[in-house]
Amino acid sequence: MNINATLFLQAVVFAILVWFTMKFVWPPITKALDERAQKIADGLAAADRAKAELSSANKRVEAELASTRNETAARLADAERRAQSIIDEAKARATEEGNKILVAAKAEAEQQTVQAREALREQVAALAVKGAEQILRKEVNASVHADLLNRLKTEL
Repeated sequence: MNINATLFLQAVVFAILVWFTMKFVWPPITKALDERAQKIADGLAAADRAKAELSSANKRVEAELASTRNETAARLADAERRAQSIIDEAKARATEEGNKILVAAKAEAEQQTVQAREALREQVAALAVKGAEQILRKEVNASVHADLLNRLKTEL
């Protein structure tokens, strides 16, 4: 065979191979490459959206944390105020109750002092009567001399 005919035949076979590849092989490959490129682009876009959403979520979380901190601080301050008012109220009640107890104790002490004075006067009067009885060696009638004994009590 001639080298020109071989070269021509190889060129024809090569052209058929190129045509066959371009008609049947190349379109699925380009389609697969295009699909892969689209998937990659979609993945990158989704990653960008996720980054944006993450940033937005972080901002919302920070804002929520700040509001929660403020609310917690306000609740703590309110609880401290309430506790202080309860303590002040309890102190006021305790002081008032202590004053009432003190007044009652003073009144009771005064009453006991008066009772003790009366009892002491009666005992002194009885002792005076007994002493006078022993001095005079005769019985002094207490009912007869009640006026005298009452004056003696008031003097004591």
